Amino acid sequence: MTTAELAQNDGREGRPAYVAVSGTIYNVTDSPRWKDGHHEGVHQAGQDLTQALKSAPHVRAIVERFPVVGKLEEAAPKKKLFS
Repeated sequence: MTTAELAQNDGREGRPAYVAVSGTIYNVTDSPRWKDGHHEGVHQAGQDLTQALKSAPHVRAIVERFPVVGKLEEAAPKKKLFS
């Protein structure tokens, strides 16, 4: 899944709520702590939360309990038009 596709899964207006952590995408839709794609008023679904999780008050294992829905694709390097 690309970052653009991940962003579409923001938990708003009935869309699923997905978050990425270290390249893995988790479905947090059914979590009461991710109501409408918002987590604790700080985070929004549809994003890569790898950096944010480093300062989170909980351990990564909490996120890893959610169903895995895919892998986050790395952005392809931009092609140079001229060398």
